[in-house]
Amino acid sequence: MSSSIPSYVFRGVEGSVKKVPLELPAELGPKEVLIRITHASLCGTDLHVIPHGAALGHEGVGIVEKIGSTVTQFKIGDRAGAGYDRTSGAMSGMFMEKLDLVLAHLEITVRALIMYIGVESFLHKIPDSLSSEDAAPLQCAGATVYSAIVSSTRPGDRVAILGIGGLGHLAIQFSAKLGFDTIVFSSTADKKDEAISLGANEFYLLNETEKLTKPINVLLVAGTRYPDWAKFLNKNVLARTATIVPLAAPYGNIELPAWPLFFGGYNLKSSLVAHRGIHDDMLDFAARHQVKPTIEKFDLSEEGLAKALERMQLGKLRYRGVLVASSAGP
Repeated sequence: MSSSIPSYVFRGVEGSVKKVPLELPAELGPKEVLIRITHASLCGTDLHVIPHGAALGHEGVGIVEKIGSTVTQFKIGDRAGAGYDRTSGAMSGMFMEKLDLVLAHLEITVRALIMYIGVESFLHKIPDSLSSEDAAPLQCAGATVYSAIVSSTRPGDRVAILGIGGLGHLAIQFSAKLGFDTIVFSSTADKKDEAISLGANEFYLLNETEKLTKPINVLLVAGTRYPDWAKFLNKNVLARTATIVPLAAPYGNIELPAWPLFFGGYNLKSSLVAHRGIHDDMLDFAARHQVKPTIEKFDLSEEGLAKALERMQLGKLRYRGVLVASSAGP
């Protein structure tokens, strides 16, 4: 019997992405699950790690091929998703359920895109009513925006999303279907109809913040650049004690005007994907309320990945690129 399973990853090699062979152990640990990836979604983070030679991919969905001796949550043939968060170190228990993101090992950089071995408690069942191509982007982008919304809001809050893109178009849907008044800010006027169709109640251009009729309580910054903070840190735009959550990571510093930040009581918080319980809640909510990403599909191959990355780098991708394996079927 072979001691390894042949697989491969796509890795940054001298500035470009290449298919690189990888051997996975044939024998699984007691809590490990072997998944044949059928759909893998691109994330903006992938662009950042290419120069460092890291393997790409942390938004994968596939079919369970084999399970460890003590696995109880999955059986062979189930669909499972693997997100950004894949381990939490040595600590365990309910306390770690909320801290596993903070202490997570950065082992995401060695994830196989074709065959993947994951730990049972860090994998997620895909609801039957959610297609694999729609579920893949939710493993990171969906978890990121859903977690930010549910952890930052109270009933009756007005939630604003800045930017309609890979994160923003999902944030609008989750916010609206969670029952919040949802306001969208964009630099592009022709995004208005799309924002409304996704569930937004109000739409404003970034240079028209003075038109806002009522201040907002939570601002999710999902665009590729930060706004003019002086325009937003205003009690007529951001209500006093409002929360600001930067979700995207543009290059450069966050520079906030100190006086309005201090006297407005504004709160700046980070939010990175979701812990395991929230991730499962997000998938269930998306399935029940038909939250779906806007996707473009590409072959799960070196050529397909190159096309998807090119469209992402040019800013033309709408809005998540999903790589589909030939074994995925129709």
